[in-house]
Amino acid sequence: MTDQPYTADPPELRRSLGVLDGIAVAASSTAATTSIGIGLGVTAGVVGLHLPAVMLLAFLPVLGIAGAYSRLNRVEPNAGNGYVWVGRSLNPWLGFMVGWVNIVATVAFLAYTTAVTGSAILQLAGEAGVHRIGSLALDPGSTAQTTAVGIVVLVAVTLTAVTGIRTAARLQTGLLVFEYVVLLGFCGYGIVTGPHPFSLSWFDPFAIPSATALAQGLLLSVFCYWGFEAAFSVNEEVRDPRDASRAGLITLVTMLGLFLLGSVAFQRVLSERELAGHGAQGLAFFGDRLASQPWAALPLVALMFSAVASLQAGVIPTARGMFAMSRDRTLGPVWSRVSARYGTPAAGTLLIGALAVAVAALALVIPRLADMIMATVNAVGIVVALSYALTALAAAARFRSLLREDWRQGVRAVVLPALSALALLGLGGYLGWSFYTSADHFEVSADNGWFLLTTPLVMIASGFVAAGWAKYVRRSPYFCTGEGTDADAPQLLSTPN
Repeated sequence: MTDQPYTADPPELRRSLGVLDGIAVAASSTAATTSIGIGLGVTAGVVGLHLPAVMLLAFLPVLGIAGAYSRLNRVEPNAGNGYVWVGRSLNPWLGFMVGWVNIVATVAFLAYTTAVTGSAILQLAGEAGVHRIGSLALDPGSTAQTTAVGIVVLVAVTLTAVTGIRTAARLQTGLLVFEYVVLLGFCGYGIVTGPHPFSLSWFDPFAIPSATALAQGLLLSVFCYWGFEAAFSVNEEVRDPRDASRAGLITLVTMLGLFLLGSVAFQRVLSERELAGHGAQGLAFFGDRLASQPWAALPLVALMFSAVASLQAGVIPTARGMFAMSRDRTLGPVWSRVSARYGTPAAGTLLIGALAVAVAALALVIPRLADMIMATVNAVGIVVALSYALTALAAAARFRSLLREDWRQGVRAVVLPALSALALLGLGGYLGWSFYTSADHFEVSADNGWFLLTTPLVMIASGFVAAGWAKYVRRSPYFCTGEGTDADAPQLLSTPN
């Protein structure tokens, strides 16, 4: 077959964003309100009353990962970020794997968040006294109902994302301000007035029941931090690439503060059984314990806003990552088509939304929302840990010469990312082994270890299939160099194999 470039000149994304826009995208993608309202309850079901401990402990390797992203972004800003950095510094197959697992993990996240958004809307309807539509009883715990409502919202935010990040960032900034005001107000009030006494043991990771619980709790917490790197996916659309680094680090530190505040507040207000037993309704239950209506509905409104913003923020960086991969011919040409009107990868954005809708519909095989959330979070946690670890190892490999030139810089650029990577790889491997040994048969259930292990393995295995297609059928030059294309390097697109 002939090896022709997709375009004679790779399209450019418009550079129109500042650091605050990057923070809005990254903070919305991390979705602190959703993580607090749902993730804390899921994590408490594993680690008990030690949420502050695992949130603080998980922050340490993620901070090392953020440092790796920031340093790599300074020397090679690219919308593909980890996909390009790992491909160049380690191996193109591993680089493709980073790009691929980020795509499939985000699509799974969008499917899960679609149901969360629908659940929040149905809960608000219940608070307003609407419990039935005709003969249908509304159930915010039903995956079918929540997915149907959430898909309508997903379609709407996808269409908004097509018009440009600036428009999306403005919307997300408004939603974030409301969310954080509500979070700070309710969590602060809960810390002051909660009936359960504060205990320093909440910060003691050694008091967690087992090593398996600690490993699972840490990966669930890593999942909560996941999304800060969305700032690096728009680094070709910020006026100064250093703004992407600042936005990512500011977002990460802000998330730590919010997660610690939320975990302490929840444990002051709710018992361990209440924490673990309310799942997707955790934040609404928290609000009901602190205030009467209509004020008690404010946390639920904040959760809905957070879910809506994270849906949009999930679509945006994924479309940019696939845009970068398409420039290198590792994915099809449709992903790198840039709208002449909006200066965005409009076709790719619409396709990401369509894929998320399809996966959300497939999730209906797990009938209860709480089970679907647990299965998705565990699977995504493992593949995100793998992606983070490979990116950190890429930074350690690229900057290893600093160990000889300046040991202080070397420690920050090489040692800390390498240690963070090893910690995440160890956690993921241990958790995968514990899933394997916890069951003797397979069934589609969030309580089945083989199902929980199979899901991330399928995500990873599908990446090798897609990489083989890109190398041997599309004949992408990326697999010869590991280097990514940007708007200043049109020659890579036309380099023959």
